[in-house]
Parts: sequence; structure tokens; C-alpha cells
Amino acid sequence: VGLLILAPLFAIFAFATCGTYSGEFRLSVECVNRSESDLNIEVEFGYPFRLHQVYFDVPACKGTKVEKVFLIGDYSSSAEFFVTIAVFAFLYSLAATVVYLFMENKYRENNKGPMIDFVVTAVFAFMWLVSSCAWAKGLSDVKLATDPNNVIEGLDVCKKEGNTCKELKDPVISGLNTSVVFGFLNLVLWTGNLWFVFKETGWSAPFAKYPPAAPEKQPAPDAYADSYNQGSGYVQQDSYGQQGGYQPEYNQQGYGQPDPYGQQGGYGQAAPTSFSNQM
Repeated sequence: VGLLILAPLFAIFAFATCGTYSGEFRLSVECVNRSESDLNIEVEFGYPFRLHQVYFDVPACKGTKVEKVFLIGDYSSSAEFFVTIAVFAFLYSLAATVVYLFMENKYRENNKGPMIDFVVTAVFAFMWLVSSCAWAKGLSDVKLATDPNNVIEGLDVCKKEGNTCKELKDPVISGLNTSVVFGFLNLVLWTGNLWFVFKETGWSAPFAKYPPAAPEKQPAPDAYADSYNQGSGYVQQDSYGQQGGYQPEYNQQGYGQPDPYGQQGGYGQAAPTSFSNQM
């Protein structure tokens, strides 16, 4: 919500401080013959800063003759580009606000809305960068071209001996400085908005880091299991132990014991030789 409010406001401040600017500076030319002097020359200029079309009259210090002097430079391209980007950014931010608030379902349908929004936001962020840098350079040139001292240096009448030229008033450029500041603030705002629009597209899902799963706790042994292990044959010496190896009731009956007939039974003992001997 904060971005929706700040985007149109910053865009308004950007194009208003630049597109509505009008300034002036003043200088004086005092000739050797005081009657030929002009002690208050006003030079007005403003947006779109086609300074080569701005002119003013200065005395030639040759009777009543005056000279027409033009300022130097045309900085309309950078200024108009900056204002154009600001106006379109303002209109788009208003349209996006309406869509976010009243057409959210349509916006999220098939994920086309967030993707288009992301591309347009990226384009505006780049355009704010280019236009702000271009206008910052253009403003620097405008300051030099409208500096009364620089204008006086270019006047032929001021180079003649005996004539005196003075600066009376500098132009107020604070509004133009503010426009450059808001240009770069818009750059920061739209660049930051890229992250929020990027998350709406769903493209950030593969890069999301999920917290590791908690290790499964092993059940603690209970008292019954302990007592069972201590009293059972699993921890004591069983019939497989060292006292005779595997001998489970083997010698108690059958093999290896005398049979009821008085003979040694089992495998490996001699059998009776004949039935007659037994009789």
C-alpha cells in the first residue's frame, strides 16, 4: 500500500518541479557614457530550456544602439524526456492501483497480470535511471549557461575598456535540484517494487529455502525393557555358551545313554552279534 501511494506522489513531484519551472537572472551594463547604460537587464528562461531561443538586449555603448544576445545551449531533450517518463509513470501507477484494489482476481488470473506488471515495472525502473542521469547532466549545463558571470564573459560590450558589467541576481535553481532528487527517489522506489512484483509472479518459488526438518526423537527405553534384558537369556550365558557348547537335553535320553536292554546305544556302539546269543 505504501508503494502504491508513494509512486504517484513521487512522479508528480518529479514532473511538477521540472515541467513548471520558470526562472530569471539580472545583470547590469554600465557604459563610459552613463546615459547609454542599462543597469537592470532581466533575462527569463524556463522549461523546456531551449536556451538558444532566449535572448535579451544589451546596450552597445554606441549611442542608442543595442545588441541582441542569445543564451547558449538546447537542453530540451533531456528535460522533456525526464518529464515524459514522470508523466507515464504517474499514469501507470494510478492504473496499477485501480487494478490492485478492484480487479485483483483478474490480475492473478493465469499469472499473466503479475508477469506483465513485472516487465513494465522493470522498464520504468530502467527509464528512471536513464532519464534522471540525463536530466542531472542537462541541469548542470543549464546552470552554467544561465550563470550571470558566464553570460557577462560572453558579451562583447563588457570586454571594452571603460565599460562595467555586474551580476545583480542569480537564478533560483532549487526547484530543478529537487526534480533531480525526486528522479533518483523514483528510481529507488521502482527498483524496490520489482522485488514485490517478482514474488507475485511465483518465479521466486524455486529459490525459496525451507527450514530443515527436525530430527525424529528416539523413544527412551522403559523399565520393562531393562528388566527383561537383565533377566532373560539374551544377556546371560545360554546353552550356546562355553560349558559344553550345544548340548540341549542331548545326553538325557536316547543317543549316548545305555538302553533298557543293557547295551550302549547310539551311533558308534556295537550291536548284538546274533539273535541266538541273546537267547
